[in-house]
Amino acid sequence: MSRIGRKPVVVPAGVEVTVDANNVVTVKGPKGQLEQEISKLITVEVAEGVVNVSRESDHRDHRAQHGLARTLIANMITGVTAGFEKKMQLVGVGYKAEKKGKTLVLNLGYSHPVELEDPEGITTEVPSATEVVVKGIDKALVGNYAANIRAWRKPEPYKGKGIKYVDEVIRRKEGKTGK
Repeated sequence: MSRIGRKPVVVPAGVEVTVDANNVVTVKGPKGQLEQEISKLITVEVAEGVVNVSRESDHRDHRAQHGLARTLIANMITGVTAGFEKKMQLVGVGYKAEKKGKTLVLNLGYSHPVELEDPEGITTEVPSATEVVVKGIDKALVGNYAANIRAWRKPEPYKGKGIKYVDEVIRRKEGKTGK
């Protein structure tokens, strides 16, 4: 049995979890509402503040979906209660970020500034000129938008210039003279 899948998900106070006939799980909480369709191979039961996820058999596909379904539900509950955030840092001479309304403007050494519109459900903050914080209730959307921002200038291994996550470690290389 899946070690992750068999753990029950505790539903905190103020959060409502419902499952409809098509196996669509809806989670409502103080920060908003999220919906996720769960595979038909998995059974989701809500009882007395706990969500239990079970599967029909030990078939490989059923085992794979079991842990995934439980983690998706746990992330939805965390999202509507606490939310998710990714902190990023701009490293490089002249690299800076600013916020104009719902638009994130990045100066990354190109001949033009990069303007990114915040998607629905995602907010970005710029605490300082070299820091960007991406926040939202959907973990996948937050991670995807942060990856899109990072893709404009990935950190390079020689000087470490680029957009990196705050907790990311860049493996540095020596240059040509580093024999």
